[in-house]
Order: sequence, then structure tokens, then C-alpha cells
Amino acid sequence: MLARPYLSENETMKKTSPVLLSLVLSGLSLCSVAVQAQGVYRIVGPDGKVTFSDRPPADTAAQPARVATPSGPSSEASLPFELRQVASRYPVTIYIGTDCAPCTGLRNLLVSRGVPFSERTVTSNEDIEALQRLSGSNTLPFGTIGGQQLSGFADVEWTRYLDAAGYPKQSQLPANYRRPAPAPLVAAKPVEAAPNAAGTAPAARPAPQRPQPAAPTEGPTPSNPAGIRF
Repeated sequence: MLARPYLSENETMKKTSPVLLSLVLSGLSLCSVAVQAQGVYRIVGPDGKVTFSDRPPADTAAQPARVATPSGPSSEASLPFELRQVASRYPVTIYIGTDCAPCTGLRNLLVSRGVPFSERTVTSNEDIEALQRLSGSNTLPFGTIGGQQLSGFADVEWTRYLDAAGYPKQSQLPANYRRPAPAPLVAAKPVEAAPNAAGTAPAARPAPQRPQPAAPTEGPTPSNPAGIRF
């Protein structure tokens, strides 16, 4: 009977069935996926220190909430990364008035394209003066894309500048995104007391004083010759 020749480890691997190797590799891949899919636990210690682990804490009574993998926008409606980068470099602000059709057209363009923007309303004389200082005119609407200023509304012009800034052509805003509320261009000032003729605010009136009784007169008087005091 012939002796069986000795095979080295490399030769053994070469003799192993390719199907078996495929099964082994598949099993390792599944194990790796299972490890990656394992949940992460946020643990707060007695000293307040926060740690993260793939194993649940030993104290089941103080079982912390399991950290879920985010599957969508958070409650704060964070913007997608690329859109957030563009909006931080070239923020959009528009200045509009009431009963202004071009203003409505500009707002609709930004909303339909999904461009985050801030809105300032121009309704008072102070707002108009501030707009004049800002833009050099009182034309509405007025807007800025980064350092670029745009007076009036022309769809082609605004689209060209938005494209140059890198804003996406289709909206990428999260479904729960909420635009900031419009704010007046000039904040309202508290009402102050009207000055008097001297140019100063009227002083507070002193409280009326009751008349004090006259001090008793010592010594005799014509009505009290004996000088008697009660």
C-alpha cells in the first residue's frame, strides 16, 4: 500500500473546492454585515459621562433608549450636505412689499426650486429708507445671492445667478423643512413719551399733599388769655 503524500497548507488550500471557499467567504460577509447592523447604545454613567457601546448596559432598570440609525431628516429639518454648503457660501435674502406681483413671482421661483432664503418685508417709511441705503434705490423686489445684488425680478436673470452659485435645479429640501418667518427690514421701536415744549419728556406729577394743621401757639392770646393748652 502506497503512503499518502504529505500536502502543505498551501497545497491543501489549492485542493479545497472553490464552492467551499465561496461558502466560507459568504459566511464571513454575513457575519460582517450582522456586526455592522448591530445597534449602538448610549449609556449615561452615574457621574453623567456619556459613552457608546454595542452591548446593552448591565443595569436593565436604567436601560437607556437605543440609538436608532437616522432614516430621514431630523426634527430640525437639516439640509442635505451639498445644499447646506451652497447656502452657507451664497445665502439668499429677498426684500419684498405688499401687493407686489413681481415679489410674489420671485418668492414662488425660490420655493419651487427649493432654495432656502430669508425674507424681509418693506412696509414702513423706515423700511424704505433702509432699503434705499442698502440697495441705492427703492425698487422692489430686491435680493442678494451672497454678495451679488439683484434689483427687480426677471426669471432668466435670477435663474442664471442661482445656477452660477451652485443651487440645485430641482428641490432637495426635506419634506419637513420650514422656511423662516418673514421679518420687517427695520425692527419696530418701542413707543416713547412725547416731549414737552422744552424738548424733554414730561416729568411725573407729584402726589397732592394734605394741608398740615397749624402748630399750636404757646402763651396767652387774645382768644385764650390764660394760655391753656389741651
